[in-house]
Amino acid sequence: MLLVTALFAFTGVAFAAPVSYKIDPNHTNVLASWTHFGFSRPTVNFGQADGTIVYDAENVGASSVQVTLPLKGLSALADDFYDHLTSADWFDAAQYPDATFKSTAVEAAGEGKLKVTGDLTVKGITKPVVLDVTLNNAAEHPMGKRAAIGFDATATVKRSDFGLGKYAPNVSDEVALRITTEAMVPKAE
Repeated sequence: MLLVTALFAFTGVAFAAPVSYKIDPNHTNVLASWTHFGFSRPTVNFGQADGTIVYDAENVGASSVQVTLPLKGLSALADDFYDHLTSADWFDAAQYPDATFKSTAVEAAGEGKLKVTGDLTVKGITKPVVLDVTLNNAAEHPMGKRAAIGFDATATVKRSDFGLGKYAPNVSDEVALRITTEAMVPKAE
């Protein structure tokens, strides 16, 4: 459901290739939304994203993304809904505390656009996911004074593919993922 999801790579970056960026969890949202019996469209945020984006401007295909989304970072806006989603009936966070995404291919898809294909693992089940990525910015970060990159990405996944199909189709099987992130070159040690 997450996604991962998520997540990430870009075209048109002026930095020398390859560049490795650390995802900033304070400026990253991985949002998942679905329909609930046709009445509402709930959304949860998989916060505390941790990962690395390697971007090679000269060879986009050599770029990669690895992200871990700890389920303890799930924000469901109500404690009982968080408890419900992390229970054994859904994500089973006690047994599967993280969701992960690891890219398998990155390809250019037009000016400032990419397709990032990767393996999304949720609840111990791994399935391929394709992210449609838009580069937002690639420049020196005004606060961090280091190279940074930011993008938005979208994808649709079927929750039943990850053992989360309870109540489908009344609760939609398709889950829309929307990701926004900033990543920065790590500080020199």
